Amino acid sequence: MDRFSFLNAAHTEFFAQLYDQYLENPDSVEPSWRSFFQGFDFGMTTYNEESKVEQIANFASNNSDCSLVSDKLQKEFNVLKLIDGYRSRGHLFTKTNPVRERRASSPTLAIENFGLSSADLNTVFDAAKAIHIAPCTLKEIILHLDSIYCQHIGVEYMYIRNPEVKEWIQKKLGVNDNQPAFSTDEKKSILNKLNQAVSFENFLHTKYVGQKRFSLEGGESVIPALDALIEKAAEKGVEHFVMGMAHRGRLNVLANIFGKSTQDIFGEFDGKDYDQEYFDGDVKYHLGLTAEKVTKSGKNININLAPNPSHLETVGAVIEGITRAKQDRYFPNDFSKVLPIAVHGDAAIAGQGILYEIVQMAQLDGYKTGGTIHIVINNQVGFTTNYIDARSSKYCTDVAKVTLSPVLHVNADDAEAVVHAMSFALDYRMQFGRDVFIDLLGYRKYGHNEGDEPRFTQPVLYKLIAKHENPRDIYADKLLAAGVIDATYVKGLEVEYKSNLEVNLEESRKKDLTIITPFMQNEWQGFTRVSNDGMLEKFDTSYTKEGLTAVANAVCNLPSDKKFINKIQKLINDRKTMFFDTNKLDWGMAEHLAYGSLLQEGYDVRISGQDVERGTFSHRHAVVKVEDSEEEVTLINSLEGKKGKFNIFNSLLSEYGVLGFDYGYALANPNTLTIWEAQFGDFSNGAQIMIDQYISCGEDKWNNQNGIVLLLPHGYEGQGAEHSSARMERYLQLCARHNMYVADCTTPANFFHLLRRQMKTTFRKPLVVFTPKSLLRDPRCVSPIEDFTQGTFQETFDDETVNKAEVKTLVFCTGKFYYDIVAEREINGRNDVAVVRIEQLFPLPVEQLKAIVAKYPNADDYVWAQEEPKNMGAYSYMLMNFDLVKWRLASLKAYAAPAAGSYTRAKRRHADAIQMVFDKDLFR
Repeated sequence: MDRFSFLNAAHTEFFAQLYDQYLENPDSVEPSWRSFFQGFDFGMTTYNEESKVEQIANFASNNSDCSLVSDKLQKEFNVLKLIDGYRSRGHLFTKTNPVRERRASSPTLAIENFGLSSADLNTVFDAAKAIHIAPCTLKEIILHLDSIYCQHIGVEYMYIRNPEVKEWIQKKLGVNDNQPAFSTDEKKSILNKLNQAVSFENFLHTKYVGQKRFSLEGGESVIPALDALIEKAAEKGVEHFVMGMAHRGRLNVLANIFGKSTQDIFGEFDGKDYDQEYFDGDVKYHLGLTAEKVTKSGKNININLAPNPSHLETVGAVIEGITRAKQDRYFPNDFSKVLPIAVHGDAAIAGQGILYEIVQMAQLDGYKTGGTIHIVINNQVGFTTNYIDARSSKYCTDVAKVTLSPVLHVNADDAEAVVHAMSFALDYRMQFGRDVFIDLLGYRKYGHNEGDEPRFTQPVLYKLIAKHENPRDIYADKLLAAGVIDATYVKGLEVEYKSNLEVNLEESRKKDLTIITPFMQNEWQGFTRVSNDGMLEKFDTSYTKEGLTAVANAVCNLPSDKKFINKIQKLINDRKTMFFDTNKLDWGMAEHLAYGSLLQEGYDVRISGQDVERGTFSHRHAVVKVEDSEEEVTLINSLEGKKGKFNIFNSLLSEYGVLGFDYGYALANPNTLTIWEAQFGDFSNGAQIMIDQYISCGEDKWNNQNGIVLLLPHGYEGQGAEHSSARMERYLQLCARHNMYVADCTTPANFFHLLRRQMKTTFRKPLVVFTPKSLLRDPRCVSPIEDFTQGTFQETFDDETVNKAEVKTLVFCTGKFYYDIVAEREINGRNDVAVVRIEQLFPLPVEQLKAIVAKYPNADDYVWAQEEPKNMGAYSYMLMNFDLVKWRLASLKAYAAPAAGSYTRAKRRHADAIQMVFDKDLFR
């Protein structure tokens, strides 16, 4: 069957229709086909286990030398192979490169490679029906195929496994032979947007000589394409448009698609200070914008361009999270209403690994967004690196094949082809809810930025570019030749547009400050901004006993009509016992109570990460499985009076992409407690770019608040270098200017209050929590119900078990190490040692710590104790931020790795650090 796989893959409908036509009226089909089907009917019992098309193909294969398969019929099959060749490989022979010849591919689509010759050109073939036209000559078939597959749009799709999808694509491409057919008004609209794109870049190039702007020149046709996309998407019912892109063309898109005031853009070029003191802002080509747009047909659409850093493809994950949040919030049953658009660079989409993570999310329940339109502004070169050195794949878009997404390669000089391809992409996304890629093959006029000299590294290419007309002038000449416009039309458009820019430039220079418009301001109405003092205010996070009891009833009772494994039965029964009998609630129960209480109050909860449904350490069991069927049961969803929605998703094995997604989700939905949990805290380093460039500084750079919660399992239990430390020193180094919370709790109740505080404030800050591992089941790490029903989050815990007047050594620590120190103190009977817990490291509660120190009048030995090595953990942070006392350190020595691989060695070092707490002369 492999030899004839093209018959089944590409021509199912053609064979079926022709055979059905033969069955109804044998004389209605061509004689050679009639003879073939007669022989096929005679011998089809041999193939009764196969489909009709497989039977036909196999029969042809097995009888190719038989008189039943005439020469004419064999030629029909050869024409089908030719059609299949164009569909599979036509994209290799297109006219999609505007500035240089394509690399040669072999074999070509010459008819001789398919068992045909020039003698067959005038022969009429029924195989034409496979491309949805009437039987016609081979010459006419080739003309159709060349027009569809080998002009300014090349299409890759034959790897798609769903016949329905392939059939839809083939029919779609057959309309006008995949050629644009725009009205006069539509053509003028395309020209107008092209003029805006070209004129904008020319204006900036003249007024701000040498300044970086990452111009769109060479890819200007993306502007009319995006404009047409928004118009058509609105007609199809899309109400929100979420876009992410890197630098190239960003200012042009902001001005000519999103309607950003060019006065503000000019202010950014002039380097003015900002109108607000509490944030530092970012360079102009990193900024985002949200706007409301009314289409030509009167449809309202909310359009968003997400801000992003210079880490080019990170924003792709963020916009997927924003999109999903908007879908969940506004259109929970219709993903089509929110459309994500990701604009890539060719070097970035091929070289940045996050793209693979993002596309692998595309159809997963917790992360799908109903299909993304990916647009590559393909410059054919990175910073200075030629494309042949930038990837091993044939195309920069080959990552699309991971999810069997179609790819359209388009000549960026042909504006109509680009708009036509965008229309196809939209229709595909709306039809199938899946990703689609457009590879917009163009060039960049000035190199990586406007101060760069591209001829250093691409002299031949830039000689060609220097002589090349811009897409507007190319298109204007085409319309002029067709009589659509006259010779003065384009000049009039240009003069009008540039006059408006001149006015705005003059007005801009009258202003002293640059105004930055917040991103997604509608979603953030009612929220305030606060300083460190505001973050340290107390918020009532207590909850009623009745409410907590309702939550406990939900998470402590399995459905009686379903069968669960014995261990699950025991675990859930133990939950019930701790709440209703012993009044000793552990960490997992505290989590459930926090989530349930927020759900009752109308907040949503979203948790994602690797294995979060059960929890890496089997403490959560938010989702339990029915033993026989593996049916999933989310116990908290049975909570009576639940007003919010609870969603928990095991993620793909990704940190970078998933954390980016969840950051975006929290950015668009501040009333959802959005949590990302690392499988081990150490693994968060796989998402370090998201942490460094978004989470820690997004508010400072872009005016964006965000309430994302990071749960990072942390603790030294002898599990080696990669399963001990969540690298708290790195997070603390990022802390400044009221940018985020960092906590390391020691009691379940305090963790409960911490999570609730995220939603109960009038502001949002990222929260990093170093969560325990061994303490999840430690009988010392429990809290009574009373600690949940009263009080609030405690930034510090003083030692209430000692006589403060007797204390000589005052120990400060955080997290699990507290329990280790206290256990040793009990063994040694050291009543002269007090242990103070710092539950919140940032903002550091300095005044609380000062007050605690003042309670110990006879203390003269102040210890910072940590289980991490000296060069890690919070030691350096405390030295820098709390200088009221002179610290003595009790910790491991400085090491390159966080922990030893040997369990014996790790435990010995850990014991040594504990001993240093009680013996100031030890290991000096």
